[in-house]
Amino acid sequence: MEVSATQALPADAEADTVVVGLFEGEGIAHDVDGVLQGRVDAGEARAKPKHLAVAHAGGRRWILVGLGARDAFEPERAREAAAVAHGRARELGAERLCWEVPHKVDDAIPGALVEGTVLSAYRFDRFKTRPADDEAGAGPAALIVSAHHDVAGPVERARVVTEAANRARDLQNAPPNDLTPTRFGAVAQELAGDLEGVEVAVEGREGIVARGMGCFAAVAQGSAEEPALITLRYDGAGAGGPPLGLVGKAVTFDSGGISLKPAAKMSEMKFDMSGGAAVLGAVAAIARLRLPVPVVAVIGATENLPSQSALKPGDVVRALDGTTVEIINTDAEGRLVLADCLTHAVREGAARLVDVATLTGAIVTALGSTYCGLFANDDPWAGAVTAAGAASGERAWRLPVDRQHTELLESATADVANLHENRKAGSSVAAAFLQRFAGDVPWAHLDIAGVAWDLGRPYASKGGSGFGVRLLVELAQAEAARA
Repeated sequence: MEVSATQALPADAEADTVVVGLFEGEGIAHDVDGVLQGRVDAGEARAKPKHLAVAHAGGRRWILVGLGARDAFEPERAREAAAVAHGRARELGAERLCWEVPHKVDDAIPGALVEGTVLSAYRFDRFKTRPADDEAGAGPAALIVSAHHDVAGPVERARVVTEAANRARDLQNAPPNDLTPTRFGAVAQELAGDLEGVEVAVEGREGIVARGMGCFAAVAQGSAEEPALITLRYDGAGAGGPPLGLVGKAVTFDSGGISLKPAAKMSEMKFDMSGGAAVLGAVAAIARLRLPVPVVAVIGATENLPSQSALKPGDVVRALDGTTVEIINTDAEGRLVLADCLTHAVREGAARLVDVATLTGAIVTALGSTYCGLFANDDPWAGAVTAAGAASGERAWRLPVDRQHTELLESATADVANLHENRKAGSSVAAAFLQRFAGDVPWAHLDIAGVAWDLGRPYASKGGSGFGVRLLVELAQAEAARA
């Protein structure tokens, strides 16, 4: 979608359809021949959030969308309003859509309107025999954001970040026989070739074993598909300060291994690579925005399958940092992959770490699809990540990692177990396992199992959500400002 900003009035914009928001107790700021206010007065257009009405005036189509109370209007409501307005515009066959930014709103609103529209416009139909759109058509090809002041910068930033999120969704939604670990590595290489300041290295099974990544290699040994250790570096012009480390879990299909998952909804386990997709999308957006912050990103891509060579409950494996790990359950594989990737990121110079993973079902029970879970070993760093989540709309809720959670991972056979069988505090215990591999580096873990797909919001209802891209870019931008 082509996205641009203008200071011209909506009536003067080159658009066939204009969206105007309605606040409770307020009228139309720029009416056209009394038609728009007439819809309000007649009760057809209402301020109830996401309520829609359509009018025709001045040779254009107008969509009036309810925004609720002005004092409760914030970026997430703007995203939702933009999404429902885009859906209606698509049904009406609109080709060029203009949003009038409401007067006297938060500076984040123009970008949020872009995000809601571009996320809503996303389609994944690569594997449809007839990828034709439904009767509504393809939807608007252009979005124009009209404001009384210059919003070109925020609008362009939102476009870049949201398009990166949509590319992450492409990876999430791809079937696992298409997006193998090898293909994930190839995508990273292709992306790096198009980005200034980004370098990438991809290593397969032989390289992972040679490095001593015994945890990662053990997960991968059950599959004939080659795993991929993907290491990306971004050092754009002006990038200074210690590198920000981003680590993503990319299990392109997770059967649970020998500890096999139930058959119901196992097809959704193609989404177990969502953390890796978020990291890759974030690196792309950071580079395209030319943020002056160095980044080292590590993605561990593999399948987790049962076979005669698969990892077994009771096995003991050795992590990259020398820690021995007793395997209690092979379905607790993501933490094994992340353990070696975290150590690798630290050795590559990461001075602050964020890992992103669909790690535990327990986090879905705890937080649903409203927040991702946040765990950290450093209060200021946890605060920075929380702030980035709030600013981006991808919110994180901090949960504890306590000494008692760590004690639950004690093993009589090895240095640590990968799981405690009583399953209490599953998300915190998983985070306690990861924390030991971050060492003394400020670290945060984002468990996105509840928000990575089927988010249920107007702009990302079904399929991959791209969650994490916006948060990580916001964090990188904050770190750049702090440097």
